[in-house]
Amino acid sequence: LRTSGIGLSGTPIAQMSLRSSLCVVLGLTGTSGLALSVVRPHAVSAKAGRARAGTVVNQAGPDASTSSKWGLKDISPDGKFAQRVEGQTRKTWQFNDINQNRVQVAVTSEGRPMKADIQLWIGPDWTPFTLKAYSENGKTRPIQTIIGTRNKAAMVEVRNVGEYEFPFNAAANFAKGEMALLPTNLPETVPGERIQGKALRSFPLDPASEQLECVLKTSGKQLNARIELLNAPNNPKQTFEVFTNNGELNSLVVCFNVDSDPGNTVRIVNLAPVEFPLECYIKEKIGTQPPSDAPYVTLGPS
Repeated sequence: LRTSGIGLSGTPIAQMSLRSSLCVVLGLTGTSGLALSVVRPHAVSAKAGRARAGTVVNQAGPDASTSSKWGLKDISPDGKFAQRVEGQTRKTWQFNDINQNRVQVAVTSEGRPMKADIQLWIGPDWTPFTLKAYSENGKTRPIQTIIGTRNKAAMVEVRNVGEYEFPFNAAANFAKGEMALLPTNLPETVPGERIQGKALRSFPLDPASEQLECVLKTSGKQLNARIELLNAPNNPKQTFEVFTNNGELNSLVVCFNVDSDPGNTVRIVNLAPVEFPLECYIKEKIGTQPPSDAPYVTLGPS
């Protein structure tokens, strides 16, 4: 075999080392007897991913319109709305504009684990929305969510329930532009799946995924659910657990930053009784160099 253009001249096939950057595929042809083609591995994984049966979920490539303004600096570019929250302490943000009904929250750390309780307060003694969040690494997997204020004067509390050795930074501000419309636009653009009370669904992710946007909602009934990002069996890297008395006005809207590792899975558990099903919507965002022949991604529930 001589293919001097890629540096394989005189090298036995059995001794070739296949690197991660290239896959060599050999096949017989009618004229030369042997043909060689080079295939990028991410294209192979994309084709294998589409072969899995499951729910079709929209995939956003670099040229597709997708919401990506989830970070703390996007919420507060000048740091005006950012606060440092020490362990076993809390910070609050007041929102009095009743013409806006979405608040965006982000929590990050310098790489330490994070445990946070995020609550929505309306009036002196009403807490219609509670979110318990955990992240194994607050730098690579920040806590990112959008909370509905129901067009009322409200206050958002972020409490650091971790030890005092694990502080984090948090910011909250009214969601603007496409981020304010995301809780309603995402369910209209991607197919959803119904999860009955006490039921569980899991969705394997494409190894090339970098970001995952999720919406959990109900038809006005209570929403009590947990959504987890797993890597390997029962190894949660990030967790959100929500309770609200109205899953339509206060749907759970979160974003996961996903490492490009094989084996990532999203698991959703409906913790409510059987009388309270929920609808889940998932949008998977592929990285900056997605396979050119992958217009969508399939996630297979298990």
